[in-house]
Amino acid sequence: MTLPHPEHGPEELCAEGLELYGRALRDEGVPEQQADAVPCVLRAGLLRPDLDTPRWLRPVPPGVALSRLLRGIAEDIARRRQAETQLAEAFEPLLGLADRQTGAVDSGGFTLVSGRVQINDAIKHALLRSTDEALTIQPGGKRPLTSLATALVNERPLLARGGRMRTLYQHTSRHDPAVLAHYELLDGDVEVRTLDEVPERLIVLDRKVAFLPANADRTVAVEIRHPPLVTYLATTFDRLWRLATPMYPEAVQPPTLNGVTPRQRAIAALLIEGHTDAVIADRLGLNVRTAREHIAKLAATLGSESRAQLGYLIGRSGILDQES
Repeated sequence: MTLPHPEHGPEELCAEGLELYGRALRDEGVPEQQADAVPCVLRAGLLRPDLDTPRWLRPVPPGVALSRLLRGIAEDIARRRQAETQLAEAFEPLLGLADRQTGAVDSGGFTLVSGRVQINDAIKHALLRSTDEALTIQPGGKRPLTSLATALVNERPLLARGGRMRTLYQHTSRHDPAVLAHYELLDGDVEVRTLDEVPERLIVLDRKVAFLPANADRTVAVEIRHPPLVTYLATTFDRLWRLATPMYPEAVQPPTLNGVTPRQRAIAALLIEGHTDAVIADRLGLNVRTAREHIAKLAATLGSESRAQLGYLIGRSGILDQES
């Protein structure tokens, strides 16, 4: 007996739906009857009828489908949070008054915020008060679609008020279509750049308030309103920004020198410091398998036959001197 397909929203595509969509992309279509058992693929708009071939479905290009899904999530969150936003704006002057009267932020300018929902609410509330600028560092690789959709709703009001956004990602995010689709949905002064390595997540708003994670799993954050420290964090961001490679709106590809790619040079620098493959992968936002593939290509380019010889050849090749 075949079990009925479980109900879920279009942003929660199941394994069966993704497998069918992948097959349609590979085969340039699938029979209509195969989609009957996986209705989420049609609801998500991943397949469309072929006008020339009856009962045959063709895949919608992934970039188009992803943009539609992101837009749908963003619109749904906007509808759900409309009342919340109105309440937050109405309470804004009262919250400021409460801060002065009760000392909600201690005299040192630091407040611990515990819980992901509470952290997101604190950031959203600070964004509502921001008018000039948002500086953000996003380490790691891909960001969940729900996280990007929530950010889309929260960031639009700042841009609508004439503010600007500057975001730093790791180079691995240059190949994430969800990240590019997210910024293409934003209107305003938005720029994105990337580095091989970035520090932990950081948000600085109007150079007056900053948010940093306070533990490894990011379930506790520190809200910082200490002016010298916020200035220091913003200045650190500015210096990293000048070293970063543009990604959006105009992408610049870092040059390959003597057959060695920028990613391989970053790996080479960590190799000669003695780091393991796992540490290298973690610091560069890669999985271990991908890191090892880059190491193997680097070894082949330099003619190395062993790990020890590779370190020697890296030093002799001068590729790290070229990077600086």
